[in-house]
Amino acid sequence: MRFNKKKFVYLISPLKIDKTFYQHLENVLMYKKVSFFQLRLKNEKFSRKIIIGKKIKLICKRFKVKFLINDDVYLAKKLKADGCHLGQNDMGINKAKKLIGNKIIGITCHNSIKLAKVAINNKADYLAFGAFYPTNTKKTKYRPPLAILKKVRKLTNIPIVAIGGINSENYKKLLLNKANLLAISGYVWNNKKLKPFEAIKKLK
Repeated sequence: MRFNKKKFVYLISPLKIDKTFYQHLENVLMYKKVSFFQLRLKNEKFSRKIIIGKKIKLICKRFKVKFLINDDVYLAKKLKADGCHLGQNDMGINKAKKLIGNKIIGITCHNSIKLAKVAINNKADYLAFGAFYPTNTKKTKYRPPLAILKKVRKLTNIPIVAIGGINSENYKKLLLNKANLLAISGYVWNNKKLKPFEAIKKLK
């Protein structure tokens, strides 16, 4: 999977999406830092996720951003998304491939080289590790050391996604340690000091 090094942001949606969100998303994507956008709505009905997903998919297409779905392979298929992100407790990657075909499938590997090797063998399109820093976006019990990024890079050329508490103060450290993409949510959407487009602008 090829991607632009300047577009190193893997943007994850806030947990709740209101009418103002779509304009904010356009403003953020205009800065051409985002390669992937993941729709992550844990508390919405399937029918509502479809309505929201269709609107976001159109915006992503306009800005040449890959549109992924968190956890839900059936939703990814329904929306004809570019792919799906799977956690360790979600559907297995081989079953997911049968359902959605030749789409992007990324796998959560937490802080485990062992899980990374399994995902590599199963031909995952990217590997996600974290949380590297404290985060309020989701509860995390895994805190990998930065060194895991370079270890995984020696095993594979598959893109590596770093997750967890990433902001304008710490993001460069992850890129220097061989992360290809940085999964960011709270820093952009829940920033008390900066508007979403101002937050993304600081990631240079």
